[in-house]
Amino acid sequence: MALREVLQFPDPRLKQVSEPIKEITDELRELAGDMCEVMYDEPGIGLAAPQVGEGVRLIVIDTDWSDEGNEKSPTVIVNPEFVEIEGKIVWEEGCLSVPDFNAEVTRSERVRVRGLDLDGNEIIEEAEGLRAVCLQHEIDHLNGVLFIDRISRLKRSMYVKRRKKQLAAEQSDDEVDISGSRF
Repeated sequence: MALREVLQFPDPRLKQVSEPIKEITDELRELAGDMCEVMYDEPGIGLAAPQVGEGVRLIVIDTDWSDEGNEKSPTVIVNPEFVEIEGKIVWEEGCLSVPDFNAEVTRSERVRVRGLDLDGNEIIEEAEGLRAVCLQHEIDHLNGVLFIDRISRLKRSMYVKRRKKQLAAEQSDDEVDISGSRF
C-alpha cells in the first residue's frame, strides 16, 4: 500500500481549521497508523492530519527517534488542546509541508496539552524544549497555521517567491498560479 502524500505549501487545505473528532473509530486508528508511517518515512518528528489531507484534530509526534535506528515510540493525540503554556524559546523549525526551508520561530518553552489517546482515555502531555516546540507546531497545523506564518514578513515573502520559482520549474509546461492561496 502506498503511503499518504504530504501536502505541500501553498496547498489551501493546509490553511483550513480542522474539525474536532467526535468518535474514535477503526478508521481514525488507521489514519493515525498511516500518519506514523509517513512521519517516519519522510523522516520527521511530528505530523498533523491536515498535512495528509484530513481535516480532523489528530497529531502524531516522536521526538526521541532518529532514522539512524532509535526505537520508534509515537505519541498520538486526538483533539489536543493547550492547558498551560509558559516561557519563551527560539527554535529553528522546518516542516514536511514547507519544503526546503528552516527559520527561527519564537514559541513557548513549556506546555501542557490535554487530549485523548486512541482508546478514548484522557491524556496529559507535559513537555519542554524540542517536544514542546513540536506539539505547538503540530497543533498550529490543526488551526490552519504554518510555521512560516510566525516569521517576519520579509523572510516569508522571500520563501514564497522562491517556492513559486521552484513550482514553476517543476511544472514548466503548466502555468503556476498560487495567487489565490491565503498567505
